[in-house]
Amino acid sequence: MSARELAEPYPQVSTDDDATAAARLLAEHKLPALLVVDRDGQPYAIVPGSQLIGQLVPEYALEDPLLPAVIDDRDLDEVPDKLAGLSVAEWLPRRRFQPPTVGPDANVMHIAALMARTHTPLVAVVERDGDQVRLAGAITAARLMERLVGGS
Repeated sequence: MSARELAEPYPQVSTDDDATAAARLLAEHKLPALLVVDRDGQPYAIVPGSQLIGQLVPEYALEDPLLPAVIDDRDLDEVPDKLAGLSVAEWLPRRRFQPPTVGPDANVMHIAALMARTHTPLVAVVERDGDQVRLAGAITAARLMERLVGGS
């Protein structure tokens, strides 16, 4: 089975989009990761939801693993304020890696190895025509697992 056959439409946001809207998209669609494209529609980043949540947690809560257990959840009321006025590009973690992409003819083993190596629950499928690159869809870890072990 090829990437072309496994790829499905996947919601995407642009680097210029509003971070709050992107967070809501992630939550409402229960997405494993945010697929971010640049102004030209090219894959810019694939960021697992856990990394985006990490951008919203106060630094002190990340540094001391015991502290969050005793802090009141009222601090969570500040989360929307952290996103207010930010673009998606400003919200993304500073350390950004090239998003994992495959061509439409990539096989299942190639996709599985890439997903495992990059620790990303999503791989973008891109089609190239000379210098032009078009996002054809994405393959989620759930879709790939379904192919590897069978599903309903």
